[in-house]
Amino acid sequence: MKLQLALDRLTRGESIRILESVKQYVDIIEVGTGVIKEYGVSIIKEIRDLYPDKTILMGFAANPIIKETLQVAKEMDGQMMVDLLEIQSADRVRELSLIGVELVSLHVGKDKQTEGVFHTDLFSLIEGVPVKVAVAGGINLKTLPEITQHKPDIVIIGSAITGQDNPELVAKTIKNMMQGS
Repeated sequence: MKLQLALDRLTRGESIRILESVKQYVDIIEVGTGVIKEYGVSIIKEIRDLYPDKTILMGFAANPIIKETLQVAKEMDGQMMVDLLEIQSADRVRELSLIGVELVSLHVGKDKQTEGVFHTDLFSLIEGVPVKVAVAGGINLKTLPEITQHKPDIVIIGSAITGQDNPELVAKTIKNMMQGS
């Protein structure tokens, strides 16, 4: 299981400071839309230069763009993930798999995160579909144990790490919980 850190609603300085403190626990760095809107794509290059061994990502689109992006990822020996935010159809997941998508993200939206639980019923969307799965959306120390029972390939966590006084300790705790499952 890999840990992906989502950098959302942070300043450039906060992003770099947090990344520096958690780098040994984080496998993938997600530069969120808000950070990109504020600082442009130059922050992606800056983070790539600072952490060349980490995967950096962003994005979702329609089938033609997905196919094109898959081709570019393949040519660059990379990988892409399709975010399934608000997708309720297992047929759509099967369709994505048929066009070559190998990694999807089961994502609970902000409006549903207020319930304080992760909707593990989302795992039914990928049953019988040969895709790797990431999970995202309000994941924290309380919801992580139930999620890890489903053995996702990637757990995406943002403010449960970035919003803490000691993000390094929280990232270490989360990584240990993931490895212990």
